[in-house]
Amino acid sequence: MQLKHSLFLIILMSLSPLLKGYSQQPDTTVDGVVAVVGGNMVLKSDIEGQYLQLRGQGIIKGSPAKVKCQILDKLLYLKLLLHQGQVDSIKVTDNQVDTEMDRRMRYFISQAGSPEKLEEYYGKTLLEIKNELKEIIREQMLTEQEEQKITKDLTITPSEVKAFFRKIDKDSIPLINAEFEIGVIIKQPVMGLEEKQVVINKLKGFKDRIAKGDEFATLAVLYSEDPGTAKQGGELGMFKRGDMHAEFEAASFKLKTPGEVSDIVETEDGFHIIQLIERRGDYINVRHILLQPQVSMANLNRAKVNLDSVSMLVTTKKMKFEDAVVRYSDDPSKNNGGLLVNNASGNTRFEASQLSQLDPKVFFVVDKLKVGDISAPVLMKTERGKQEYRIYYLKDRTSPHRANLENDYARIQALALDKKKDKVINDWVSQKIPGTYIRIAEQYQKCEFTRKWIH
Repeated sequence: MQLKHSLFLIILMSLSPLLKGYSQQPDTTVDGVVAVVGGNMVLKSDIEGQYLQLRGQGIIKGSPAKVKCQILDKLLYLKLLLHQGQVDSIKVTDNQVDTEMDRRMRYFISQAGSPEKLEEYYGKTLLEIKNELKEIIREQMLTEQEEQKITKDLTITPSEVKAFFRKIDKDSIPLINAEFEIGVIIKQPVMGLEEKQVVINKLKGFKDRIAKGDEFATLAVLYSEDPGTAKQGGELGMFKRGDMHAEFEAASFKLKTPGEVSDIVETEDGFHIIQLIERRGDYINVRHILLQPQVSMANLNRAKVNLDSVSMLVTTKKMKFEDAVVRYSDDPSKNNGGLLVNNASGNTRFEASQLSQLDPKVFFVVDKLKVGDISAPVLMKTERGKQEYRIYYLKDRTSPHRANLENDYARIQALALDKKKDKVINDWVSQKIPGTYIRIAEQYQKCEFTRKWIH
C-alpha cells in the first residue's frame, strides 16, 4: 500500500510543482548525478525539486537530510522499475503518451487558470512544456506498467486474510467510524415544450441585442445561469476537444472569427449561445450564456406523487427496494442496485462526515431512518442546478467499532492484499538489485535506505 502511494506521489510531484504555487525552484545551475540505476540517472535537481514540493505542502517529517534520503530511496525504486521495463521491452506507444499528455495538460491548465498563466509561470510555451514532459510521461507509463506486471496475478485467499487479521496487534486494529449504506431512487420531472420554448425565445432575444451592439459578456453577467462563469462574462477559458459536452464542442469549434456567435445549442445542462474569443492551436476559448428551463409546478408535483407511490410499495413490502430501483429510478445508479458509491473509497459505505460533504440534506434525511426504512420524497438540486425528487433507503448502518472479519471483511482483505503486494515487490527488488548496475554518489551512501541499494 505504501509503495503504491509513493509511486503515485512521486509521479504527481515530478510534473506538478509549477502548479502548486510555491516560489522556490530547485537549483539546476549546479546539478549533478546523484545515482545511476542501469542506464537511468537520478539528478540532484530531482531530489531538491521533490523536497521543495513536500516542504511547500507542509508534510515533511524529519530533518532535511533524512527526507532527501527517503526521496532518493523512492527514486531508486522507480529507476529500477524503469530499467527493468526497458530490459523487458515494455512498449508505450506515441498515441498512449499523447493521450496521457493531453489529459495532464488539461489538468495543469485548469490548475493554473489559463494557458497564458501556465506559460508565464513556467517561462515556456505550451509546445515547449509538452516537449519537455513527453519523455517524462513515457518513462512514468513504462514504470507503472512494470510495477503492475509484478503484481498483476496476485490474489489472496480467505485463509490468508484471516491469518493476516490474527497477526494484527489488538491495539493496532483499525477503528472504523459509524458507516451508512444508502440506496436512492430518483424521479426527474418531465420538461415540457413550453418551458423549453421560454428560454429559447430569451436566447433569441439576446442574439438580437448582441447583433445590435450589446456586449455578450455584459449579458452573460446579468443573465447566464452558469454560476461558474457568469461573473467572468461567461468566459470558459481554453479547452480542447473532449473537455466539454459533444454538442457544445461542435458548436464552439464551428465558430471561425472572434466575436462570432453560435446558434442556440441544447446540452444536458440547458440551452446556450456561444461566442468565440480566440483559437490557439488545438485550444479554443469561448464565452457562453446558459439558460435552464424551469420545470412547471405541475410536472414537479407529478414526480413527487410518483415517488410517494414507490415509497409506499417498498414500505408495505409489496416490492423490494432493488426491484423498485430497476423499475422506477431515472438515475444510472439503478445498475448498482441504487446504492450510492463513495468516490473516496470505491465502495458503498459512507462515514457521517463524508455524507455531510456529499450533501448535508442527505445526512439529515438518512440519519432519521432505521435500517430497512425508506424516506418520503425529498426535493433536491443536482450539480447542474436541476430539480428532481429522491427517496432514500437505509440499507445498513454500523456503529463505531474496531474492524472485524464479520462486518469489515472487504476492508481487511484490501489491507492484507496490499501487504502481500508490498512483500512481492520487496522480494522482486531484492532479486533484481544484485544483477543491476547501481551507483550512488558518496555523500548519499550514508543514507538509511529501506533496501540494500549498496552492495
